[in-house]
Amino acid sequence: MSARSPHLDMQVQYATGAAAVPQPGALKRWARAALADDAAVTVRIVGQDEGRRLNREYRGRDYATNVLTFIYESERPLHGDIVLCAPVVMREAHGALDAHYAHLVVHGMLHLQGFDHERVREAELMELMESEIVTRLGYPDPYAKPVAARRGRVARPANTHNGTSP
Repeated sequence: MSARSPHLDMQVQYATGAAAVPQPGALKRWARAALADDAAVTVRIVGQDEGRRLNREYRGRDYATNVLTFIYESERPLHGDIVLCAPVVMREAHGALDAHYAHLVVHGMLHLQGFDHERVREAELMELMESEIVTRLGYPDPYAKPVAARRGRVARPANTHNGTSP
């Protein structure tokens, strides 16, 4: 006997003219990968102005941020909205736009399910979960550091010199 997969009722709203936004199927696949309980979610992709307004009104921060999660019902099924600000996501993505959108959808879905990153231990758990889910989806670990950074050194291009002759 297999366990039932959580049911996801998801609506997608595009409130931006940005050309490079994920299709509903991809958004749903990413959301479902992070889902442990039944949920009704609206994912809304917005522009800079709406992203800034929402962040200012609901978090008191006067700038557009990459993702906001609004929880309306924490009982089962969960109910909430995930708002992604396309211009911010595009600036942060550094060429890996799908991977970054996937990470932010997973991040928002974990918030919807009660996970947070206000305290160090909570942040570590949430980052671990995000890394596991995003890599399972086939994307690089969003929290992985380059090898040189893990060793405590700054990466330097191979063709530069450190002040000594070659």
